[in-house]
Amino acid sequence: MESASFPAPSPSSLQPSQSHEDLHSTVTLNNKPNKPSNLPTPTAVPWSTGLCDCCDDCHSCCLTCCCPCITFGRIAEIVDRGSTSCGVSGALYMLVMCVTGCPCMYSCFYRSKLRGQYLLKERPCSDCCVHCCCEACALCQEYRELKNRGFKMAVGWHANMDRKKPTSTPAIPPQIEAAMSR
Repeated sequence: MESASFPAPSPSSLQPSQSHEDLHSTVTLNNKPNKPSNLPTPTAVPWSTGLCDCCDDCHSCCLTCCCPCITFGRIAEIVDRGSTSCGVSGALYMLVMCVTGCPCMYSCFYRSKLRGQYLLKERPCSDCCVHCCCEACALCQEYRELKNRGFKMAVGWHANMDRKKPTSTPAIPPQIEAAMSR
């Protein structure tokens, strides 16, 4: 098989305002845009609760101990921003748990996503290690983190977004002044 090669653009095909050097300066490597080095890098923030603070929220602790698939499904729906439902994520979690006996293989990726979205520190150890060593504590911590960030976990992503939308005030009709009288 022959590999396809594309010719470099000729200077006449460039826009009049671009020079050949300008074209090369806008090219990115490995499909990653070049970032200016003078921008500050975001710093990681700590989790709002500790890994073993399960008793801070007894409801989520009991839910996670009795049915971790529901806790995971709720977390996954919020982290995925509604692209997957609680039911689908919970069912996949249960399937992985039944087939492999190790649901942490699936749930640790959502911890990584959650950390990436909120710039949380990777504490006390790597995400997979936290989920493998104490799955229930990890799920409870993630659940509490989202609750502490203002999400109502039981209602899902879309209902949370509807709650956060500003309510519009009803339109007030313009007042009509009384007719001129003599």
